[in-house]
Amino acid sequence: MFTLLVVEDDRPLQRMMCAFLGLNGYQTLSASNGEEALSTIERVMPDLVIADVMMPVMDGWQLTAELRRGYPLLPIILVTARDTIEDKRMGFSRGADDYLTKPVDLDELLLHVEALLRRAQAMTSHRLSIGDTVLDYDSLTITRGSDTLTLPKKEFYLLFKLLSSPKQIFTRRQLMDEIWGMDAQSDERTVDVHIKRLREKCESFPDFTIQTVRGLGYKAEKCHG
Repeated sequence: MFTLLVVEDDRPLQRMMCAFLGLNGYQTLSASNGEEALSTIERVMPDLVIADVMMPVMDGWQLTAELRRGYPLLPIILVTARDTIEDKRMGFSRGADDYLTKPVDLDELLLHVEALLRRAQAMTSHRLSIGDTVLDYDSLTITRGSDTLTLPKKEFYLLFKLLSSPKQIFTRRQLMDEIWGMDAQSDERTVDVHIKRLREKCESFPDFTIQTVRGLGYKAEKCHG
């Protein structure tokens, strides 16, 4: 059974989300701010975190940044009433995997939770399937039928990151931090160069595309035949 941590200072909403997720087969933990969440995680490691942005003591953005330093693969969904492009950019740049706006549609939340948990399992297994295309993390290869392409490490890691979360928007800074490291001295345009190379090399793999999201960054999309 998967364990989810709900971090929300609105207690009635916190209880409602926990009850709903519990009814759908998940074990839930709760916290009212980022500091409580970190203390909870020290005791029990969840499989996914759902966090409000506007909270006292430590907000959702601060919590996300802190979690990314210690738990880089932990899936994080931010939930907030703030839905401007700048707010989303802030969340994604801190390392959030997903972003939902209030009022929370619980059925939609459940879909996002299920999708993120599937992606997390794919990353743990080091193999990812997109249509007929298979990415193998250990061999740095992309295979479709008899076609196999071996990529340089940074290009493969970048593609694996994007395809692990289809439709998820990643900022250039976020990709730099996760692929090149937090202390990387490279310019963010390095990401653009690698994306350009990936698009050229992956033309013969029609199961996915890499799209530019103006003002934000990049995302991968599955192509349906």
